[in-house]
Amino acid sequence: MIYVSSLGGLAAVADLLPSFDLLTLLSPTTSERDWSGLARERHVELTFHDIVEVTPDLIAPDADVVDAILQFGRGSIADRPMLIHCWAGISRSSAAAYAIACDRNPGYEAAIADELRKRSPYVTPNKLMVQLADEQLGRKGRMVEAIACIGRGADAFEGEPYRLPLSWPI
Repeated sequence: MIYVSSLGGLAAVADLLPSFDLLTLLSPTTSERDWSGLARERHVELTFHDIVEVTPDLIAPDADVVDAILQFGRGSIADRPMLIHCWAGISRSSAAAYAIACDRNPGYEAAIADELRKRSPYVTPNKLMVQLADEQLGRKGRMVEAIACIGRGADAFEGEPYRLPLSWPI
């Protein structure tokens, strides 16, 4: 199971899990955090801005970031949950959860995107991250199309935590 949260909701979600693998996706301008209070088994921290096109003076997600996300998912033990968070729990973390679920379940891109929307009205997965994952996984635009079909999520400063299954069909 993948748990997705904002930075603000991270501690509450982490408290519900006896152990987990943690993926942190924050901007370079975010202040340093002390993660020692979290009962994580593995922690991967990636730093980039939540942007959907390359912009001067900002760090866009790139193929290396997406590869690190996919490797994080592939390195997870089946019975240990993954907890993925970004600042708001809406864009970067949702794109990462979607990419990991799609990596494990080829052919279910649309079903996974639909499930994302069912589980959170706020999710708006980062389009650049989805495009890069689609390319790396050889999905020929199916991931990009599926995310376009669910549309933009409801406006929110911060999303509510949600869970996304790892195995499909559900």
